Amino acid sequence: MDALDREILSQLQDDGRLSVTELAQRVGLSLSACHRRVRELEQSGTIEGYRAIVSPQRTGLDFEAVVFVTLGRTDVDTVAAFEAAIAALPNVVEAERLFGDPDYVLRILCRDLAAYQALYDSALGALPGVQRVASTLVMKRIVTGRRIPV
Repeated sequence: MDALDREILSQLQDDGRLSVTELAQRVGLSLSACHRRVRELEQSGTIEGYRAIVSPQRTGLDFEAVVFVTLGRTDVDTVAAFEAAIAALPNVVEAERLFGDPDYVLRILCRDLAAYQALYDSALGALPGVQRVASTLVMKRIVTGRRIPV
């Protein structure tokens, strides 16, 4: 990866809807050279995809919880079953496995407290292998969707 690839990545992080023509002008490449580089960045997995950033509040998802999960067992089958179960929950918008305690941190978006309680009672408490679930509410998001420093 050279400086031109990094500039392409920087420009696309700022505006993923740039046309290849506009991108080529901004980074100082011909249209075909820019298109080739973007395609190579996509094929190598450096660019993982493109998507719209949607406001949870504008879509009625005003309630955000960070949930810490500790498993009772961390054998391969339990971990796989737990991860498959959380991947199937659409309100879980981020999930990360951690070293140490807790085992997982989840970011969950819901309409309100009642919706979160229903999700907690029906799904989170019944996840495979769960020993302990601890929730905290997000008061304010300070940094979101930060660019990858390239």
